[in-house]
Amino acid sequence: MAKRLVSADFIDMPWKNGGGVTRELYRLPGEPGSDFGLRVSMARVGQSGPFSYFPGIDRILMLMDGAGFELTMNGNQHVLDTPFLPLAFPGEAQVDCRLLAGECLDFNVMTDRRWGEAEVQVYQLAPGQVYRSHSVTPRLLYRHLSGHDAEPELWVLEPGDSLDLAADEQGATLIDITLYPVDGA
Repeated sequence: MAKRLVSADFIDMPWKNGGGVTRELYRLPGEPGSDFGLRVSMARVGQSGPFSYFPGIDRILMLMDGAGFELTMNGNQHVLDTPFLPLAFPGEAQVDCRLLAGECLDFNVMTDRRWGEAEVQVYQLAPGQVYRSHSVTPRLLYRHLSGHDAEPELWVLEPGDSLDLAADEQGATLIDITLYPVDGA
């Protein structure tokens, strides 16, 4: 049966580089000596600066709110100024972030390559529309409602779980994270 996680289940923790705070939505353990196998989080980015260094980690990052930011990775520039468009990159890349115009909220999926892989798909739901999910593999569903009083929620689905998620009267964005753990993870 799918499990719903809400704000009370999430943990605020400092960034590895000390430059801010992340709200950790979900974490799975990794190999001995590693920080995690999988981590899903959101962060308020209030200043420009370098990203934390995460060797052996694959990252998927997207803007959720705000004007966005420009990332310079190994000399290449990537502008994230449209909400919910994922950008994948290796955690060992040297990344410098420049805010375009003030604070932003981002969404981050981080996977230790020894643990496995994650894939992200984003769906925009119209008011009242329902997203039906039947999970063949483990997955996480994050529903981002548009209303001011909307509480963030993350659903954890094991293989065989089914779930219907509906948008409210203002619509919703659904982030579907499919997990592909390696054998034994």
